[in-house]
Amino acid sequence: MSAPDFDCQPYLCASTLSLKPLADSDFEGMFQAAADPDIWGGHPARDRYKREVFEAYFASLLATKKALTVIDIASGDIVGTSSYYTPPDLPNSIAIGFTFLVRAKWGGNSNRELKQLMLEHAFTAYDIVYFHIATTNIRSQTATMKLGAVHLYDAELKISAAPALAKCYGLTHAQWKASRG
Repeated sequence: MSAPDFDCQPYLCASTLSLKPLADSDFEGMFQAAADPDIWGGHPARDRYKREVFEAYFASLLATKKALTVIDIASGDIVGTSSYYTPPDLPNSIAIGFTFLVRAKWGGNSNRELKQLMLEHAFTAYDIVYFHIATTNIRSQTATMKLGAVHLYDAELKISAAPALAKCYGLTHAQWKASRG
């Protein structure tokens, strides 16, 4: 099932995080969250913590009109971002990616809560959600499998600036329900 009118920038809220459409006014808070070099350690863009590099990245996210700002409800601080996007090799599908969270949100429930919000929204319109992760990003691969997603294939895909090898995962609605059981 596909949904051409799917809202890629919904307002979503859980117990500790809320999501809203990414806006120009989010830049300073988003950069403050992204300015930690350790966030980008396993990522292909290891220098994204630098302001000039992050500015270009932020502009590209903003231009997609599909990116979300992740906000910690208790503090009101921006703690990351994530996006819906159309997989280049599966044009009638939906994927979740371009996600980062501040290190204070690693290892706890935050990534699962973020993905839960996004998955529940995606499953209102799609039967399967995809994730494309750099082969070097073991932390994200592990987190994605903890959601119940399974590795489907590896492919060279142009998801951002240049084609790159990605591990492609899929999570069906049934797998998601079973992983929460």
